[in-house]
Amino acid sequence: MTTTLRFHRLLLTGAAGHLGRVLRPRLKSLCAELRLSDVAPMDPAGPGEELRPADLADKAATMALLDGVDAVVHLGGISTEHSFEDIAGPNLFGAYHVYEGARVHGCRRVVFASSNHVTGFYTQGETISPQAAPRPDGYYGLSKAFGENLAQFYFDRWGIETVSLRIGSSFAKPADRRMLATWLSFDDLERLVTAALTAPVVGHSVVYGMSDNRLVWWDNRSASHLGYQPQDSSEQFRAAIEARQGIVDPTLPAARFQGGAFVTQGPF
Repeated sequence: MTTTLRFHRLLLTGAAGHLGRVLRPRLKSLCAELRLSDVAPMDPAGPGEELRPADLADKAATMALLDGVDAVVHLGGISTEHSFEDIAGPNLFGAYHVYEGARVHGCRRVVFASSNHVTGFYTQGETISPQAAPRPDGYYGLSKAFGENLAQFYFDRWGIETVSLRIGSSFAKPADRRMLATWLSFDDLERLVTAALTAPVVGHSVVYGMSDNRLVWWDNRSASHLGYQPQDSSEQFRAAIEARQGIVDPTLPAARFQGGAFVTQGPF
């Protein structure tokens, strides 16, 4: 993707994670300096990069990450289902610490990695919009619903703009039938995050992160103001997935609900 320099300094949290590693080289064209943070080990800093390890549960360390930052792509936190106690530190307190850091240091734009699991208990036969009421499918989805409410609060109270991305399944290619609907290619992920960072006005926008898939569970028309135009589709993988996976029992919770296997995980 061809872009022009938009920011002096961007912060990427969760830089050592699955999507953090994907976005790290792709965000560098947007900024003079990319500040990278994670609690896990990160690859050595390259040109135009700064490593700032931090535990999101540590308020002072996390808030300090926002010093001198123009915008943040907040991917940090636990990204799978765990106990509430495990999730609370990085996902609840961590999100609060990021927004407090943005408020104190004058950062005006956050791209928040939310999740489709905020609405995981809608059925796969429904098509919902970002305005549908949250129906989290677990503690992870619950934490992301909290993050979206936090984003709305910080916009209403202090004018910090956020695009909350309800990311579907972002992998090199879809792995199963569910991902025929939820797949977000890495290139479309880059397009979506770039649009969320650079759209002139976003307020607090909630959008779904998906490619241009034929199977649609989410009506994303309200995301048009971002200028996001997905260019990939899961359809090219359909025949191989259906041949490999076979028929799925539609009465199983993982096949009934949009959250898939997340709806049956726990309690812990």
